[in-house]
Amino acid sequence: GDISSNGGAPLLALADRRLGLLSGLARRLDDERQAGKVAHQLLALLRQRVYAVALGYEDVNDHQGLRHDLVLQTAVGRDQRLASPSTVGRLDRAADRAWAWAAHVSMVETFIASFEEAPDELVLDFDATDDAVHGRQVGRFFHGYYDGYCFLPLYVFCGDHLLVSYLRPSNIDGAKHAWAVLALLVKRLRQQWPHVRIVLRADSGFCRHRMLSWCERQGVGYIVGLAKNARLNDLAGPWMDAVARDFMASGEKQRLFVELRYGARTWTTRRRVIARLEHGPKGANPRYVVTNLHGGGRHLYDKLYCQRGEMENRIKEQQLDLFADRTSCHHWWPNQFRLILASLAYSLIEAIRRLALKGTDMARAQAGTIRLKLLKIGAVVIRNTRRVSLHLSTACPHKALFHLAAARLKPG
Repeated sequence: GDISSNGGAPLLALADRRLGLLSGLARRLDDERQAGKVAHQLLALLRQRVYAVALGYEDVNDHQGLRHDLVLQTAVGRDQRLASPSTVGRLDRAADRAWAWAAHVSMVETFIASFEEAPDELVLDFDATDDAVHGRQVGRFFHGYYDGYCFLPLYVFCGDHLLVSYLRPSNIDGAKHAWAVLALLVKRLRQQWPHVRIVLRADSGFCRHRMLSWCERQGVGYIVGLAKNARLNDLAGPWMDAVARDFMASGEKQRLFVELRYGARTWTTRRRVIARLEHGPKGANPRYVVTNLHGGGRHLYDKLYCQRGEMENRIKEQQLDLFADRTSCHHWWPNQFRLILASLAYSLIEAIRRLALKGTDMARAQAGTIRLKLLKIGAVVIRNTRRVSLHLSTACPHKALFHLAAARLKPG
C-alpha cells in the first residue's frame, strides 16, 4: 500500500473531535464562497491547515504534496485528495477581525468545557513576546528592546491552556489592550463560574495603575512584577545592607523577603510590595512584585509568581515547534490568522498531552517531542471502499504509548 510519514495524524483527529475545537470554530465563521463552486468545506480546510502545522508543515506550498497523503486525508475526514496550495492560501487571505474573534471564542469555550466541575481558582498569565519579521509586512515596526523589526503578540495562558494569541504592532506599550482582554476573560469565566477566584500574573511590563485598580474594584487578585527604581531601593535599603553584611560574613548567597508599602507618583494609593533581596558574588540583586493577595512574601514569590516561567516555555513551543512566527504575509489579518493556526495546533497537542499522556513519561513533553515520537511515525496505508487500515512498524519504540494514547482519546 501507500506509505506515509504522518502515521500519528489520527491522534490529532481524535483530539480534535474530543474537544470539538475546529468544528466549533467552523460553525462560528462566515463562509462567503459560492456554495455551488465549493469543493472543500470550511471545516475540512481548517483541519487540513491545523493538522499540517501540528505535523511540522509550516508553509502553504507544502500542501502540494501533502494533499495526496492518505493518512492526512483520513484524519481530515475525506477519501480524496485535499485542497491545493492555492485554495489553502485563499483560506489565509479570507481571514479578518471576525475570524480572529471566533477563533478566540472557540479556544476559551474549549477551555471552559475541559472542566468537569467548577475550579476554585484560575491564574491568568499575561506576557508579550517578539515576532521577528524580515519583510515589509503591514504593522511591522522597529523595536528598540528586541533590536529588530517585529510584531509584539500578546499571549494569555491558564496553566497549559492557551486562551489568547493576539497579534499587535510593536510600536506600542507592551501592556496595550491587556486590560480589555482581561476584562473580557473575567466576564466570560465568571459567567460560567460565578464564585471562581481569578488571579492576574504578569511581569513588570503589565504593571499599570489603571489595570491594578480595575482588579481591586472587580475582586480580581493580582501578582505583578514591579520594575526596581531608586525609591524602592531606598525603602528596602536597611534590609539590603543587612543581606550584604551576611554575605560578606558567610561567603554564601543570601536571600531575604520583606514587605513594603509603596505608591508610585502616578498611583492614587499605596500597595503591598514584596521585595526579594538577594546578595551574591555578583552583588545585590533585588526584585519586587506588587500584589493584593494574602499570604507570606516568600511563598507568594517562590510558589506563585516564579511559576509564570512555565508560560514562557509554552510560548517557546508556539514559536519553535509550531511556527507561530511564520507571519510572512503582507497584510495584517492573514498574519493574525497564521498566529491563530499555531495556537489551534498547540491546543490539539496540549489535549493529547493532557488527556492521553497523563501519568506517562511524556506527560510533560514539549510539542516538538510529541510530534517526533507519536505523530511523525511511518505507516503503510491500505484503503478500500469499506475501511482504511494503518499498519505501523512492530519495531516502533513508542508503539505501546501510541496505543494507550489512541485508546484514551477514542470517543465513548
